[in-house]
Amino acid sequence: MNSSVLAAEQLHTIGSPWLWVATIAGVLVLLALDFVVTRKPHEVSMREAVGWTVFYLALPVAFFGILWAGFGSKPATEFITGYLLEKSLSVDNLFVFMLLLAAFAVPAVLAQRVLLFGIVGALVLRGIFIAVGAAALASLDWAFLLFGAVLLLTALKLIRDAVTGHEQEVDISRMRSVRLMRRLMPVTDDYRGTKMTVREAGRRALTPLALVVTAVMATDLVFAIDSVPAVYGVTGDPYLVFATNAFALLGLRALYFVLQAVLARLVHLAYGLAVILGFIGVKLVLHWAHGYWDWLPEIPTAASLLVIVVVLGAVTVTSLLATRGEKDGDSATIDTPAR
Repeated sequence: MNSSVLAAEQLHTIGSPWLWVATIAGVLVLLALDFVVTRKPHEVSMREAVGWTVFYLALPVAFFGILWAGFGSKPATEFITGYLLEKSLSVDNLFVFMLLLAAFAVPAVLAQRVLLFGIVGALVLRGIFIAVGAAALASLDWAFLLFGAVLLLTALKLIRDAVTGHEQEVDISRMRSVRLMRRLMPVTDDYRGTKMTVREAGRRALTPLALVVTAVMATDLVFAIDSVPAVYGVTGDPYLVFATNAFALLGLRALYFVLQAVLARLVHLAYGLAVILGFIGVKLVLHWAHGYWDWLPEIPTAASLLVIVVVLGAVTVTSLLATRGEKDGDSATIDTPAR
């Protein structure tokens, strides 16, 4: 079997036009609901954050059951595996979002609105990457090898940065997106509620909220580069790839406030993500190589699910044990390297 045939088989999809329409409509309804919830700026209580987090965790579980009943165990298992992978990568995103919110001194009452715009931007960007990835896998027999190489290089970078003690830092004065926005329009000194532009001294000006939203969306672009290839290592179905990304991102706003107090304690997360991305990278390379040398093994989805669950559980336990003597919020910087 050559790689072209293998790619065609891998890209078989359960996503009928009506299923795509229903799923996208559901995502838009949930986003609209989030915008209604954040319309009036307010600080998010732990009770509110936990309630929304439980709701957004229940959705993929219900969707998993629907897939199992309607399409069988294979797509359902691929979905839940991809979801767990994307969720773990999304938690890593939260580290950078937390640094951005601190760097821009975002008022607590506006934090969830900033996160929501970041989620919308991430969904749009990943939708584009998913379409490009599907096209590449369908037409280029070496695309699996390329995706695998991207993930292996990312894993090596994560390990290198973690071992050398490289810390995530956010210098907004050096961010190209922020510098470009400042050149295009003047920026007010203070936030003006949820407004991104205001009229001041007879001319239109940006507020700091517009800058932080732009910075968050620019960060989303970086995260999408390895996030989408990673989930294509679990399933080649573009519909399932989109569904895993959508479900993982939709609950990110509420999850941020639940995990905010303990994010800095997940000091070993980078090592776990490196292992997971490296494993998925090897899986993609083997998948490509199997098309030329059929004696080479392929890694089943069930094995991927087991590796992701075990690794995430292990690094969470070791991180909490390593930081058990620290108080939440003690660390001014975060040691998890950026991807």
